[in-house]
Amino acid sequence: MSGTWINIVFDLLICFFLLSGTFFLISGSIGVLRFPDVYTRLHAATKSATLGVAGILIGAFIFMYVEHDIISGKLLLGVLFILLTAPVSGHMIGRAAYKSGVPLWEESIQDDYKQN
Repeated sequence: MSGTWINIVFDLLICFFLLSGTFFLISGSIGVLRFPDVYTRLHAATKSATLGVAGILIGAFIFMYVEHDIISGKLLLGVLFILLTAPVSGHMIGRAAYKSGVPLWEESIQDDYKQN
């Protein structure tokens, strides 16, 4: 009897991670299409990639562990790699865009990099 409840809890946990990852990826895709300038689009793309892909990989890791008794180091390394590289690459692309003169959205109210 208790094994059934544990399976239900793990299934709900897997569904939560997969659905939340999918939500972040879809909302990030909508953000890339709707946001007005490079910097806000870049934020939407990197945030959704980090949270979305990490959520899906964690859900896949839990599924592999529960259903097949496999501890997948590749999935854990994938999560670690995404969490480390996506924010850094987004920052570097945004900084390169700023330094090359890509303008901010005209309704932006603050430019922290602007020299006084």
